[in-house]
Amino acid sequence: MIRVKSPSRIHMGLIDMNAELGRVDGGVGLSIDYPHVVISAEIADDIEVIGHSLLAPRMKAAAKTLLPEGQGIRVTIEEDMPNHVGVGSGTQAALSVAAAVNRLYDLGLSVRDMAIAVGRGGTSGIGVASFEKGGFIVDGGHKFKDKGSFSPSSASKMPPAPVLFREDFPDWEIVLALPGEDMHIGAHDAQEVDIFRKECPIPLQEAQAVAHVVLMKMMPAIMEKDIEAFGEATNLLQGLGFKQREVRLQHQAVRDLIELLQDSGSYGAGMSSFGPIVYAFTTNPEDAANLQEDAQAFLDSTIGGKVIITKANNTGASIVEE
Repeated sequence: MIRVKSPSRIHMGLIDMNAELGRVDGGVGLSIDYPHVVISAEIADDIEVIGHSLLAPRMKAAAKTLLPEGQGIRVTIEEDMPNHVGVGSGTQAALSVAAAVNRLYDLGLSVRDMAIAVGRGGTSGIGVASFEKGGFIVDGGHKFKDKGSFSPSSASKMPPAPVLFREDFPDWEIVLALPGEDMHIGAHDAQEVDIFRKECPIPLQEAQAVAHVVLMKMMPAIMEKDIEAFGEATNLLQGLGFKQREVRLQHQAVRDLIELLQDSGSYGAGMSSFGPIVYAFTTNPEDAANLQEDAQAFLDSTIGGKVIITKANNTGASIVEE
């Protein structure tokens, strides 16, 4: 039996949704310990996914794609994560099953090979890189002439983008606020495709501003473990480029929650991917608990939801034979 435990990820922003230089996408984000996907898997006569989860169809499709002809697998979902809330559940679910098939049948595939096979990473490479090695990640996007359009990963056939920068994320506290059930579904599928089509290309000067913040403020802050500079960069990104548009499309309460966390003693706060999950950074457990309390009180009085405290994942997925 194989047990796979994957991280999730915070997607902090797409870098260049203008493409004038010939490349598109590019991403910045980090891998986190929780929420996560945990599955166990064993060889079986057919394909079976056990567990009531919205991720089960994606897992079954991934298994079907990679299994040798006539072979099967039984996957038991031990823990899963919310779907379409901004933590990259689809990529982690698909890669977790792909990794189990790869190990059980000794296919010898790399994480990149598996991602290509199951169709993940066509816009952002953050989720795939999170599964592989974890940490803080910046990827270099894709050649626009090859991709041909501004589109999300769900509508892109491109391979995962090259990782330009990967560094262990410091031992900072990460507060995650997930708005209530009515807010649980961020943009996805056809809606997501439509947003990309309407909003892109964004003005060149905005793409340049995002790249400037990432290269000259956020990346050095990680290297120097400077949470003040990192938080300032995080806050700046919420009002720039494609991230600004993702935030603008949210429910007012989600936008207010970002501002609350930015103003309540965090070192920076923002929204992951298309949301609605919101994150904030601080340095110690006491401050994180205070932020959690403030955010929970806000959610309780508005749209409901849950606030947790987590840490970065700097190792990637765990794949263990038992």
